[in-house]
Formats: sequence, C-alpha cells, structure tokens
Amino acid sequence: MTAVAPRRRHAGPVWQEPPTPAGTAGKGIVLFLVVAVILVPLYSIVLTSFSTQAAINEAGGLVMVPAELTVEAYRQIFTNQLVTHSLLVSLVLTAVGTVLSMVVTVLCAYGLSRRGSVAHRGILLFLVVTMFFSGGLIPSFLVVTALGGYGEYWTMVLPAAVSVFNILVMRGFFSGTAPELIDAARMDGAGEWRILWSVVLPTSRAVTAVIALFYAVGYWNSFFNALLYLPDNGKWPLQMILYTYTLQGSSMPGGGVTGTGQYAGHQQIAQLSLQMAVVTLTLIPIVVAYPFVQRHFTKGMLTGAIKG
Repeated sequence: MTAVAPRRRHAGPVWQEPPTPAGTAGKGIVLFLVVAVILVPLYSIVLTSFSTQAAINEAGGLVMVPAELTVEAYRQIFTNQLVTHSLLVSLVLTAVGTVLSMVVTVLCAYGLSRRGSVAHRGILLFLVVTMFFSGGLIPSFLVVTALGGYGEYWTMVLPAAVSVFNILVMRGFFSGTAPELIDAARMDGAGEWRILWSVVLPTSRAVTAVIALFYAVGYWNSFFNALLYLPDNGKWPLQMILYTYTLQGSSMPGGGVTGTGQYAGHQQIAQLSLQMAVVTLTLIPIVVAYPFVQRHFTKGMLTGAIKG
C-alpha cells in the first residue's frame, strides 16, 4: 500500500501562504458587498435624475428599476444661468485653490524637512499646536470681515488654503528622500529650488498626487465658507446650490420649481429628479479625476531612484 506523502508547507511567513478556496471565496463576497454598498446608492441617484414624476411616484422615492426616462431635469439645470455660473465658480475655485494650497504645502514641507533650515523646530511646533487649538468660528469670521473679505471670492480659498496635517505628511516623505541624491545634486551645483523640483518632487509623486486630490475634493465640496461670507447667490459655488436646494428643500434659485415640480411641454419635471441631477453633477468631476490619481494609491511611495 502506497503511503500518502504529507502536504508540503509553504516556506515563509504565515501571511505569505497561498489562500485557501474558502478564504478566496470569502474575500470575493466581502468585496462584492462593499462595492454594492457604494454603487447601488449612486446608481439609484443617477437613475432618479433621469426619471419622470410618474416613475418616482410609482417607486415611492428613489428609483431602482428604470421606467420612464427623461433628460428634462438636466435641461432645466443647464438652462438655469445661476446653476451654470455656480458650476463655473466651483471649477475655478477648485483649480485656483488646489494650486495655491499645493504650492504653500510643498514649500513649507520642504523647508521643514531640511535640518539646517532656520527655526524649523519652532515653526513645526507652532504648526502642530494649531492642529489642536484654534480661535473658533466667530474670531475667524471677525478677522475675515475686518480684512474686507465679506462677499469676496477669496474667502473660499485663503481661510482654508493650508492643512497642517498635509504639511506633516509631505514633510515625512521629503525627509525620507535619499541623502545620496541630494548630495549628488549639490555636487553638481544645484540650489534648493533645483533640488526640490528635480530631486525631491519626482521621488514623491505618489504623495503629491494624493494630497492634491485631497485638496481638490475639499475645495470642490466646500460650501460652509460660502454660507458665511457670500450672501449674494450669484457668487455661490455649486455645493452651496446643492446645500440650499437639496438639503434644505428650498426652491432652486432662479429655477422657479415648487414642491410639486414644474412642466416642460407636456412632461412634469419632478423636484426629486432635479435634486438628484444636481447631486450627479457634483459627483462627475471627482469620478473623472480619480482614475488619474488612483494608480498612485497602489504604487510604491518612492520610485526607487537609487539603483544597485
């Protein structure tokens, strides 16, 4: 009778052993549930934005099964000059704010990452303190208004232009840049600006891209500063329109839509359809931008500039 050879164990740590069929199936089920929890609400929001009042009434709210589809909600939005202007305002504020925040964050993080920089320990301590203590909302409002910011666009950018947390993250990555690379650049005659642009930033592409995405999402989703400092709805960003119209249930500014909806030709435009259309518009830029940054989440944080 032939003896059965014992199963050969995987040489290496436990976490490097090949998964069992049950483990693989469990991972697949968990991933499927996570994706479903994320995509099903988005699917319902988008589908409702294309649905008629009759389909929404039949569904009793958000639509899950396509019935009567229409683009009248989007047509109503894009013919509303206030909404299209708020979309342009959001795009410009996001672009300008992201560039400004990244410039300040990169320069500050690089300066704090150099051990020989002047008073870098004191500045670092001062920045860390601001993460735990702040003046509060009323002093911030008084300072901004005293500087003439009430009703001005710059109040959407400057008061929140810098995140100390992001500075500390970038400082950690900049500090980890191989000293050999910096020394070689100095021997070639490179100054600090050249070292930052040609050595430090290329080896920190991943963290730079991720933090830029965080800043962009923050500016795109910002509405609270508009609520405080922009009384004129003609200067509102898109998120403020979304806040006023969707969360508070008010009529869309300039749209003339009541709680029962309005008619376009012989077809009624549902208020819920308009609300979900505005929500969908706010999601599109993030969905478009994320694939260009997503690869940096999976790549190594350093590009391996030192060989051998």
